[in-house]
Amino acid sequence: MNFKSLNFKIYLGSAYLIVLLAGIYFLFSNFDISDLTSYEFIRENKGLILKYKENNILFLTIIFFIIIVLLNLLLCPMLLPTLVIGFIFGKWLGTLILVFGNTLGGVLLYLLAKTFFSELIEKKFATKFTKFIKFFNKNETIYFMFFRFMGGGGTPFPIQNVLPVIFNMSVKNYIAATFLGIIPTTFVTVALGSGIENIIDQNAELNFLSVFLSPEIYLPIIGFFILLIIAFFIKRFFFKT
Repeated sequence: MNFKSLNFKIYLGSAYLIVLLAGIYFLFSNFDISDLTSYEFIRENKGLILKYKENNILFLTIIFFIIIVLLNLLLCPMLLPTLVIGFIFGKWLGTLILVFGNTLGGVLLYLLAKTFFSELIEKKFATKFTKFIKFFNKNETIYFMFFRFMGGGGTPFPIQNVLPVIFNMSVKNYIAATFLGIIPTTFVTVALGSGIENIIDQNAELNFLSVFLSPEIYLPIIGFFILLIIAFFIKRFFFKT
């Protein structure tokens, strides 16, 4: 079988589409979206969710790790899953699950993209990210790590995962740069999700003023602003044009 043939790429794309549609069907057939976004629903079921987690911690850790890897392969945004994992697993275990899951999922997606879609990616993104390519060619590990830390300068996470295809980054350097680069933002976002548990305990009704005055919420938000300031100086220092 010619793995770089057009037919194989169509089959692979179709497989991605089937998995994505199956996931959407499972979600909508088993859950009411209005319930999942309802504060009252979440508050009433918080104890059940956390109790199940305590009794099945290893099983749930493995399941959510696999889910994170699959979400990366399906090019899904990671903000909501990060908050959910922070809520369920807390800051420390949640951060570990996400850092390792996003790193593995990212490198698998990178290998797939590099093998089957390198020409397409270069055509779509090479001209848009020319200035970054120049930096990556100097020291791909350092610059890609800072690129990750900066949130890709606003680049969506799935695009960050496949962007190194353009400059043919080594897998070893990709893993190191991704693992180290995503730790700070992942921890801050997970901490925000973890703080939701205390907010639910303290508030029978959702009050945005009390939420933002809670240290479980405003401290991670302050952390975000600190990361943005650091990212700004990193961009000025390492990514001068």
